[in-house]
Amino acid sequence: MEKKLVIAGFGGQGVMLAGELLAEAGKEEEKYVTFLPSYGPEMRGGTANCHVIVSDNPIASPIIANPEAAIIMNLPSLDKFEPLMEEDGILILNKTLIPKEVQRKDVRVLSIDALTIAKELGNEKVTNLILLGAYVTVEKTVSLETVKNALKVFLTGKKEKLIPINEKALDKGAEIAKEFLGEK
Repeated sequence: MEKKLVIAGFGGQGVMLAGELLAEAGKEEEKYVTFLPSYGPEMRGGTANCHVIVSDNPIASPIIANPEAAIIMNLPSLDKFEPLMEEDGILILNKTLIPKEVQRKDVRVLSIDALTIAKELGNEKVTNLILLGAYVTVEKTVSLETVKNALKVFLTGKKEKLIPINEKALDKGAEIAKEFLGEK
């Protein structure tokens, strides 16, 4: 098994945290992982993306030229990564910030009104984890429980109180993905 994921959006949307959580979960499951961040000119408001590979075997390169999966949090990121997607890959979109349809017909699309759902949960900053929960459920890269355990590595000190809302966001994303897959 080798899963290649690009996560992309604006700085400040939690792109890097989502990637770090997935990589940490992969490590906890004793898989090989790479995490390669890329920032635009500004940290907040500029573009940001990361490449995460989780594999049962050693990974030759951390760079993903043609993603088989992408979590896309904004329109500029869709414009950048849609043409690069592998055929039969999956785009998981934050449709709240992406007002157009995916043009390619040879990829699967899971479009989630993630920002609205995050606000309903009580914190719009968990948008990234709704999308990550959906990804993990669709692609089965690591278990959702392992991602929840990884939260404890990154949300420490004052941020520790955010773990429950982040777990709810992961669960909500998983629930939406199960509907997408036709599971109960």
